[in-house]
Amino acid sequence: MLDLHYWPTPNGKKVTIQLEECGLDYNLVACNIGRGDQFTDEFLNICPNNRMPALVDHEPADGGGPLSVFESGAIMLYLAEKTGQFMPNDVRGHYNVVQWVIWQMANQGPKTGECGHFRRLGDTQGDQSYAVNRFTNEVNRMYGVLNNQLYNQRYVCGDEYTIADMIIYPWTAGWQGQGQDIDEFRYFKRWFEELGARPGVQRGMAVMPPAQPEMTDAEKAKVRDILYNQRARPAPATGGIEQ
Repeated sequence: MLDLHYWPTPNGKKVTIQLEECGLDYNLVACNIGRGDQFTDEFLNICPNNRMPALVDHEPADGGGPLSVFESGAIMLYLAEKTGQFMPNDVRGHYNVVQWVIWQMANQGPKTGECGHFRRLGDTQGDQSYAVNRFTNEVNRMYGVLNNQLYNQRYVCGDEYTIADMIIYPWTAGWQGQGQDIDEFRYFKRWFEELGARPGVQRGMAVMPPAQPEMTDAEKAKVRDILYNQRARPAPATGGIEQ
C-alpha cells in the first residue's frame, strides 16, 4: 500500500494525477499546510524539508520496511520506476523526461509559486510591483518555453505521454491567476486542453482530503507566523557526529 501525504496544491496534484493514471491504490493522508501539519515531528520523519507531498511505500521492491520519498519530482520518478509506466526505457528518451521533470522542479514550480505569492500579497506589505512584474514575466517566459517545445510534437517529450506532462500540467491550471493569457500560446493551449480532457488527469486534479476542523483565529495567526517567517530548524544540541 502507498500512503500519500497530501494537500490539494499543484505539487500535490502532480502525484495524484500519476497515481490515477497508473491505476494504483493509495491511501490519502491529509497534510493540511494551512494548519501546519507539515511541521509536526511525525511528518518530519518522512520529509526533513517540511513540505508536502511525501510518499510512503509499505511494499517497496527490495522487500524491506516502509520506504519514504519526499519531493514531488522524486516521488514521480520513483513511481514511474516502480510501475514501469509513463517513462521511456531507452536512455535518450529516459533522460529527456528526467530533464523536463527537473525543469519543472527548478524553474516552473518555484517561479510560478513566487508569482502567485506576490500577486496575492498585493500592497499589504508595501510596494510589490517589482516582484509582481518580475515573476509574472518569468512565468510568461515559461509558457513560451512550453509553447515552443509543443510546436511540432504532441507532448512535452515527443509523441509519448509521460510523467513530464503530468508534473507540468497542474502548475498551468491557474494561468489566469498568474496574469497570463493562454490564447497567446496556441501550441501550449492545444496540449493543455488535451491533458485536461484525460480522465486520469481529471480524477487526479479532483482529489480532495477529508473535511478539516475549523481553526481559531489564534491558531491561524500562529500558523501564518510560522509559514511566512521560517528560519533554520535547530538540530539537537547533543548526540550528533562532530567530526
